[in-house]
Amino acid sequence: MTTTAPRGGTPDSACYDVSSVFLGGPFMGLVDSESGRMSDRDCLPFAVLIEHFERQGLHVYNAHRREAWGAEVMPPDECTALDQKEIEKADVFVAIPGIPPSPGTHIEMGWASAFGKPIVLLLEEGKDEEYGFLVRGLRAVATVEYVRCTDIAAALPEVDAAIRRAVERLRTAA
Repeated sequence: MTTTAPRGGTPDSACYDVSSVFLGGPFMGLVDSESGRMSDRDCLPFAVLIEHFERQGLHVYNAHRREAWGAEVMPPDECTALDQKEIEKADVFVAIPGIPPSPGTHIEMGWASAFGKPIVLLLEEGKDEEYGFLVRGLRAVATVEYVRCTDIAAALPEVDAAIRRAVERLRTAA
């Protein structure tokens, strides 16, 4: 998945009717062993999404940024408990499941589902068959919207619309 520079937009947290989002995605598998951090290219999709959500007044929970893109990795027991707590606190869960699949992100998707969170998954367009059956079928047991894209920045309006749909579906089902 590529990412271009983000487009401008009007900050409007009311467009979601939520105040926070947990943003998940591949992390430790992207940390370079020599530099001890993710490459700028790998950081970009997350940075674009974080900036987009924060411009709209949302609080963003994100392990990548919290752990300085790999430079300040927390011990497993600590980051696992914190991720789970932040997913539980967040109003919405948004994630890039990863190709190849990110084991940590898949666990986070399970937590979000178990907590009854609205979920938006960003899948690489044209590669559905590379995502596991449980990722593609998660909507059968949880409130999930899928955004298929090749460029995160270009897909921001679709991400916003997917969040609105997921939140609305969850509220009307309640």
